[in-house]
Amino acid sequence: MITSASNTRVKKVAALNQKAKERRQEGKYVVEGVKMFLEAPEKEIEEIYAMEGFQNAACMEKLAGRPFETVSEEVFRRMSDTAAPQGILCVMRQKKYALADLLAAKNPLLMILEDIQDPGNLGTILRTGEGAGIGGVIMSRETADIYNPKTIRSTMGSIYRVPFVYVSSLEETSVQLKAAGIRLFAAHLKGKSWYDGEDYRKGSAFLIGNEGNGLREETAALADTYIKIPMEGRVESLNAAMASGILMYEAARQRRGG
Repeated sequence: MITSASNTRVKKVAALNQKAKERRQEGKYVVEGVKMFLEAPEKEIEEIYAMEGFQNAACMEKLAGRPFETVSEEVFRRMSDTAAPQGILCVMRQKKYALADLLAAKNPLLMILEDIQDPGNLGTILRTGEGAGIGGVIMSRETADIYNPKTIRSTMGSIYRVPFVYVSSLEETSVQLKAAGIRLFAAHLKGKSWYDGEDYRKGSAFLIGNEGNGLREETAALADTYIKIPMEGRVESLNAAMASGILMYEAARQRRGG
């Protein structure tokens, strides 16, 4: 059992939790909690750590026959990113996707995120996207780190199943998407069409901008159509994750034939 917080492996896990640079260099990230461990793909698990005295029947069944490290409660809290750790975490190997993976399905439904900064928003978009059946998420380089612990928690496991890519140029990516027959819809205050008045049954992608500033004008200009969500009262816009959810589920409704 590891009882020292100065242990090299303990420090490495803490660094992966705290530093995006460390995650990029190592190609790894950390997930915590019972649900995240139980849903973790077996082939992507690199290391497992359990707190001394940890007991969970489902987790113990998954741990059977697998090597894992037991650590003291004090050490586990040093490794953990949560205020009330559940007693199990694992180091995961990062998945690598290409844009082609997101375009593999017939008539894909995609999200394009420009400079989303809040990790919770990003994670919620992934989680909601899985529920709505999207084919993947495309992100600008300035978007929050998808492997940030707060993002990971917000995905509630969807990080394992929703394909995603970071791209250096949304303009170049939009050209590729259009060449693949995908229409781009920008969520924009200047939208001329209500979001539920467009047809998303064929290949579609929604452009969502930064929480504070929205889409850059040059990015919005890449869209085939500007759309907007109707607002009542004095509200001008919605949270990026909320707006994304509304758009994704409208597309899902149409694709169900509803």
